[in-house]
Amino acid sequence: MIWDNNEDICCIHCENRRRVLQQHLTACREERRPYVFITPTMREITVLKRILVPITMLEEEVYKAEICTYLARKTGARLLLLPAHDYGSHARINMGKIISHIEAVRERTGDAVTYEILEARKDSFHLFEEAVDRQRDFGHQLLVLTASRDYGLDDILFGPPERKAIMHSQVPVMLINPREDLFSLCD
Repeated sequence: MIWDNNEDICCIHCENRRRVLQQHLTACREERRPYVFITPTMREITVLKRILVPITMLEEEVYKAEICTYLARKTGARLLLLPAHDYGSHARINMGKIISHIEAVRERTGDAVTYEILEARKDSFHLFEEAVDRQRDFGHQLLVLTASRDYGLDDILFGPPERKAIMHSQVPVMLINPREDLFSLCD
């Protein structure tokens, strides 16, 4: 794929079929910018009021903080933080780091960034599934996920979790690749 280098966020509108989605996911593996998948089966969004941010135990979940805070500041949307229901504390630690980032941005800019913490029922390995299954409960207009770090054998055979989330989501899905040299949005 060829992207315009002046875009902050890439939008991909494609058919909701496994092969088509996987081709786009594979093409975006090295992308530094966030990218949004929109399929014909998703409902049309005119105003962004709530953004669902599932938080797993993986350390790259903290990368979501910058883009989510930026979107919330510019649109006035409320962030819905959904930490995984894990036995360990990594998801809670990641959520704390995201909240610290939100508070720091709020203090620095004076913009009203609001968030709400929701309790997940599932663990980190099934959190994306829960986020898609409970869409009616959350009432969000955008789902922000972290793409798989690497594709393992199960991802190659059965598909990565982000593809399954895109296929079953009723709202656009934004993906952020887990890279240390992520694209930073400027004001």
